[in-house]
Amino acid sequence: MSAQNNFTGFGESVLAVNHKASQSYTVSFALEARYFLYKNNALLLKQQQVDFAHFSTLHFNYNHSLSLGVEYRNRVVFNEGSNELRLTEQYNYKTQKLGVRYGHRFRSEQRFFENETVFRQRYRFAVDFPINGEKLDIGEAYLVSTVESLLSLSQANKPETDIRLASQIGWQITEDLKLQTGLEYRLGAFNVDTTHQLFLLTTGVLKI
Repeated sequence: MSAQNNFTGFGESVLAVNHKASQSYTVSFALEARYFLYKNNALLLKQQQVDFAHFSTLHFNYNHSLSLGVEYRNRVVFNEGSNELRLTEQYNYKTQKLGVRYGHRFRSEQRFFENETVFRQRYRFAVDFPINGEKLDIGEAYLVSTVESLLSLSQANKPETDIRLASQIGWQITEDLKLQTGLEYRLGAFNVDTTHQLFLLTTGVLKI
């Protein structure tokens, strides 16, 4: 099979709502929609899935935090495969220097499908910074770039490794609202049967 036939284009739109319950504890809820834009060498617009996610995060200080998450993914209603229940444990470490923030995120996931369970380990390195100056002010833009590696293990399939590269531009619309858009490239299962996916990302993050 050619690389062209292994290429799929997606759109992914996310609305996230974050709430700071205390100085050390935050909660977030997200609604995510993923839809096909290009598949089988043709342009199209077709829904693939809808996700509902929740994360609870304990902040030890500015640099260190731990999170627990639960996510439900519905694909059956769109005839696109099995639904999924996902549990996530996360450790995040970040530093900041001269207006540039560096983030290291480690995730362990348990993905429960109808006929199998997948255990996935993830590491993501992120860099973000304001486009103008060292401090992000209201109405200004910023850039976010990430690289992530993933390892998926299950009894039903061989171990799979993935790489994801993303770059987005964001705007601090108000003190409580951010909007982001950009692209993410995913090199999937490149040790088994390589797939290529390109995502057009749009995200809104609201603090309440």
